[in-house]
Amino acid sequence: MPAPDWPKKGIMNTTVLIADDAQEVRCALKHLLDATPNMEVVGEARDGLEAVECSLRLGPHVVIMDVVMPVLNGVNATRRIVDQNPSIKVLALSMHSDKRFVTEMFEAGASGYLLKDYISEELISAIQSIVAGQQYLCAELAKGITK
Repeated sequence: MPAPDWPKKGIMNTTVLIADDAQEVRCALKHLLDATPNMEVVGEARDGLEAVECSLRLGPHVVIMDVVMPVLNGVNATRRIVDQNPSIKVLALSMHSDKRFVTEMFEAGASGYLLKDYISEELISAIQSIVAGQQYLCAELAKGITK
């Protein structure tokens, strides 16, 4: 099932699937997104395999994907999602700032990478950027690259 057409300002919400094995992280993300106009959480997944299945069934615009998860990790889940539906954008979410994790997620097809420590400051702008067709890299990671 293909993802719905991209939202047009004022017409449709950006739909989001949250994939993280930590319930408290899923709840925090859902709370933040529910408080944001034009954002709608359409589902949650506890592991990578569930994220793949939910993304196919729900066709969200964006999947917020934890990098390290049980059953199927975020890298492999991202690869499957993007291979099966390239219009779905994946925003990697991780505690890991190691270049290897960042590189693997982008190579798998992620459109953005955000450190969990910066969710409250950058989540909405990260989603807006990738929905607009841009790549997004957490400001903290970008600082390390430009030094």
